Amino acid sequence: MKKAKRRMDESILVCVYYGPNGERLIQRGCKIANMLDCPLYILTVDPKPFDELDAEKTSYIKKWKELAEKHNAEAFILKDNESRPVHKVIAEVAREKGITQIVLGQTAQSRWEQLTKGSIINSLLKEIPFVDLHIISVSRYLKDDEGQYEPGVRAYLVKEENHYRLVFKHTKNVEYEGIFFKDIGTDFNSGVFKFMKGKETLHVPVSDDIVKNFTNIEINPDLDYENMD
Repeated sequence: MKKAKRRMDESILVCVYYGPNGERLIQRGCKIANMLDCPLYILTVDPKPFDELDAEKTSYIKKWKELAEKHNAEAFILKDNESRPVHKVIAEVAREKGITQIVLGQTAQSRWEQLTKGSIINSLLKEIPFVDLHIISVSRYLKDDEGQYEPGVRAYLVKEENHYRLVFKHTKNVEYEGIFFKDIGTDFNSGVFKFMKGKETLHVPVSDDIVKNFTNIEINPDLDYENMD
């Protein structure tokens, strides 16, 4: 039996997309909802119909539904076969459910791209200006079984001939922005660079400031977020 929420003047909506950060966002939303003792909703949006989604995406959706039940969320909402912009769908759900606070992730989009093309965050602020937004940044910790990385720092990739160079200052030549996790015990900038390429999160190897290619390093999704407990 679902426990009745005492406070109905607040309502939380967590917006998730495929990838390891979805569970982290849900945990953050649950923490806020528990503190306020208010309703919680979890939303994901996909332009494809549900029956056309691949196995990886349906696996994420199954996991999110299980988390919604575990944390006594009011509902897990899947808006599939959507041709509208994502911010329009989020705004519609927010109005229907009386949402007062929204939790969503901040992609590692370059500041220049945000200025020239705008972002979902700016669009939401215009669409539903009286809803509070909680923007959860990319985790600064990359947890692995051996604990071999230092805490992450903001970094950038600049194209050089047939490779990319890791830099720590933003310039007009920057092509990607992300988080650099340095190998523990080395004086060189070698480790892993985590960034968004399109809608995909990549972890690529860095050796002495150089990224030779975008070969993705497999990271355990259950370890690739900060513990929110």
